[in-house]
Amino acid sequence: MALENSVIAARPDSLSLPVEEKGDAEGEEVEASAEAGAFDLSEEPGPVVASADPAQPPPPLAKVRKSFQNKLLEREAKANEPRKKTQGTEKERGRFGWGRTRRKRQRYVEKNGRCNVSHGNMRETYRYLTDIFTTLVDLNWRCSLFVFVMAYAVTWLFFGAIWYLIAYCRGDLDHLGDETWTPCVNNVNGFISAFLFSIETETTIGYGHRVITDQCPVGTMLLLLQAILGSMVNAFMVGCMFVKISQPNKRAETLVFSKHAVISLRDDKLCLMFRVGDLRSSHIVGANMRAKLIKSKQTQEGEFIPLDQTDISVGFETGDDRLFLVSPLVISHEIDLHSPFWDMSQSQLGKEDFEIMVILEGMVEATGMTCQARSSYLAEEVMWGHRFSPMMLLAEGFFDIDYGAFHHTFEVDTPPCSARELSLAAARLDAHLYWSISSRLDEEPTLANQAAEPPDSGSADGRGGEPIFIVGEMTDIQEQTGLGELNGCVATDQSESEA
Repeated sequence: MALENSVIAARPDSLSLPVEEKGDAEGEEVEASAEAGAFDLSEEPGPVVASADPAQPPPPLAKVRKSFQNKLLEREAKANEPRKKTQGTEKERGRFGWGRTRRKRQRYVEKNGRCNVSHGNMRETYRYLTDIFTTLVDLNWRCSLFVFVMAYAVTWLFFGAIWYLIAYCRGDLDHLGDETWTPCVNNVNGFISAFLFSIETETTIGYGHRVITDQCPVGTMLLLLQAILGSMVNAFMVGCMFVKISQPNKRAETLVFSKHAVISLRDDKLCLMFRVGDLRSSHIVGANMRAKLIKSKQTQEGEFIPLDQTDISVGFETGDDRLFLVSPLVISHEIDLHSPFWDMSQSQLGKEDFEIMVILEGMVEATGMTCQARSSYLAEEVMWGHRFSPMMLLAEGFFDIDYGAFHHTFEVDTPPCSARELSLAAARLDAHLYWSISSRLDEEPTLANQAAEPPDSGSADGRGGEPIFIVGEMTDIQEQTGLGELNGCVATDQSESEA
């Protein structure tokens, strides 16, 4: 028996697996447990031992094969479960290939212009009371209406209580049916009637049923005081409500900004652009545009400045920031040497963490009040190599504005390099063309003089065999370099001074 107690690494199809025979019922239990996944899949399958003992007959081959195959299938399914989860996580990517788990930047200014700043731990809250008018105007409408109602109700109740106290102290309530008694206020027989008289006095209604008499000097002084204080309360509260109603905050709702900013070429220069428009027919007088870059930075001394604000020029030097906002305009920022985006390329744009805040200020034509509209753009909201679609059409007698294309952009050919690399390429090309043209111009008079002069062998000998150099020729390498710089970016191995 050569095969007895021998270990076989792989089981051939013709070899059956011997197991102990414990009855058909137990074999069915083994088969059911294998189908239900009752095997311990964490253990490695042991070697198969073949025995040639004739005393133990082999079990049915179909059951053994089925149970063994089920075990292998369950092991393979369990091994593939983590792999499937990993693949599902890898598919969830952001716009620029970032994972979903990447922390999204918190906006400093929301798209609707609301500043996402909360003031906490303020201990000098008394300063709000020093400017109570602005405090009341800044309240929301619910609080403003509550203060408005309570201001009148409290004054009416306060003076009503004083009128009732005067009538009680003078004994008017004890002589209600006495016609010979002259009360301070006629027909005041309780607190309710005193409260109604207070309302009539402060609002100057004057029904004529309740009236003050000349036998009450205290009541006369109180009547004057209530009239003056009532006028002050009216002026204060009506003024607050008028200013709150006429605030130009809602006017900014009709000043819209594009959802995305774009970067593309304008006059062979990289420019950051966004679009702004006014939906109303009444215009904004003296519209002025500003832009700021909000980005945290660290100084050379190691100081960390969170949310540092840097000005972005949108035409302040040339006056282009002053707008005539009759139709939607595209605001452009030229990325030059003084721009914070001077060294930013398309690949670096996806790695940066910044926010561009844009502010439009102007005077409302209808009310004459100053209005301000704000919006912002995150790094992922800046689209490289795009341009805004035109939205103005020439109709019969007027210009038609299609606001359906206000946020629409389309792709254009834009070099992926930074403005600095693009400027270096243009500078090298200009320098190469300058020296080539000047050398050719110097070469022409020299050749003309040589053609006019007769050949002189003595003069040639007198030169002592000095070689003659022809300046202005362009080698093949220089031609290829110049054409390559025209088509896009160049490597910035050399410094700007060397260039």
